[in-house]
Amino acid sequence: MSNDDHETLTGLHEMVLSRLGPALVSGELAVGTVLKIDEIALQHGVSRTVARDVVKVLESLELVVTRRRIGVTVRPRSEWNVFDPRLIRWRLAGSDRARQLRSLSELRHGVEPIAAALAAAHADPEQCGRLTAAVIGMSVTGRRGDLEAYLGFDKEFHCALLEASGNDMFAALASVVGEVLTGRTHHDMMPAQPEPAAIRLHADVASAVASRDAIGAELAMRAIVDEAQEAMELAFGPATIPVESSVE
Repeated sequence: MSNDDHETLTGLHEMVLSRLGPALVSGELAVGTVLKIDEIALQHGVSRTVARDVVKVLESLELVVTRRRIGVTVRPRSEWNVFDPRLIRWRLAGSDRARQLRSLSELRHGVEPIAAALAAAHADPEQCGRLTAAVIGMSVTGRRGDLEAYLGFDKEFHCALLEASGNDMFAALASVVGEVLTGRTHHDMMPAQPEPAAIRLHADVASAVASRDAIGAELAMRAIVDEAQEAMELAFGPATIPVESSVE
């Protein structure tokens, strides 16, 4: 297969995935709906090979299950791989955004302040340097109002912090937090120019981690996630965000 052919197949694969994935997480394709490979291929104008590859990705996300002589069946929300960044991205882009943001906000509240305290105990000089560099980058790009560049430094900060915690499971959540930050930026939940107070809080975390101040690091990080939750509630209102349910 030539590179051009491979790129074409990859493009078709992503096109179908970008249609089916959001349809599944939004409920447009209800739980229990049975899909056929041939029908997917025909509906989206692709080969059965592409359709099968797309279904394999959806199976890895636990959005669907394939059974012989039955087909591809849509699974309930309680069985989804909810930590997968791609699934998070689809939910943030759709009608489920408010519920997803609440769920992610609660996760951040439970993890990031503790991770900051652990980082104060475990961070090495290289990790402290990454935190400081990320804060400097946020400050520079924030003043310019360059939200995409700011987002990159913000994601780097939180990734470095979770890794510096010394807890592998916390570190594995870096991509999840990254999707939250990306969603806030791409769905207009960030001010046109990031708040200097928010950047100062990140600097406070970096300083506390470098000085081995676990309490200071935890308090500053808790203030950061509180600010993120306030922005979410400002956008949606607390009463409009339903409690996450595992029952369909």
